[in-house]
Amino acid sequence: MAGEGREPPVVVYPWLDGARRVTIHGESVGRAYSLRDVLEFLHLAGLEENGVRLDDPELVEWRGGGPADWPEDQV
Repeated sequence: MAGEGREPPVVVYPWLDGARRVTIHGESVGRAYSLRDVLEFLHLAGLEENGVRLDDPELVEWRGGGPADWPEDQV
């Protein structure tokens, strides 16, 4: 887990052309168009979906809006 002064392992960046860039452990894993996409990236990275709390700041840093902030047609 993230410690003092360390970035959480998952970072979701602000929208760009309707998508949000996602990194896991500093590596870009793709562009998310919805929360489901973020969950899929976590699954592919081996992070257990069922135990993941996307509002946990120790796991996910949301930049430019939180997990509920998506374009209306992309939720």
